[in-house]
Amino acid sequence: MDNLDRGIIDLLRQNARASYGDIGGSVGLSASAVKRRVDRLVADGVIRGFTIQVDPTVDGYNTEAYVELFCRGTVAPDELLRILSGVPEVVDAGTVTGSADAIVHMRARSIPALEDALERVRIAPNVDHTRSAIVLSRLIHRTHD
Repeated sequence: MDNLDRGIIDLLRQNARASYGDIGGSVGLSASAVKRRVDRLVADGVIRGFTIQVDPTVDGYNTEAYVELFCRGTVAPDELLRILSGVPEVVDAGTVTGSADAIVHMRARSIPALEDALERVRIAPNVDHTRSAIVLSRLIHRTHD
């Protein structure tokens, strides 16, 4: 991957619907050269797909929280994945260093719906307790996928 590929990817991150001609004009290539590079980046697995991002508040998912998850003993990441995959309100999660075992980002339609989702996480056999912080206002949101 070279700087031209990185430039193409940066432009696609900003607008996945940009035309090959528009991208080519920005990076100094013809539309056909951009298409060949994008096709190669897809074939090589560098670009995994093209998606849309919908504002979750439009779907009514206005309540969000970050939840620290504390487990009993040692719990494998695969087990945490199994627990969290069954809760659709979980939109992002990862194991972390520190006293918590994982950080979970949740979105729900209301506080009662969030509380219900948290309870589904808390009743898992390996979960000891959680600590939640409800988001009051989102200040910065970047995607780097």
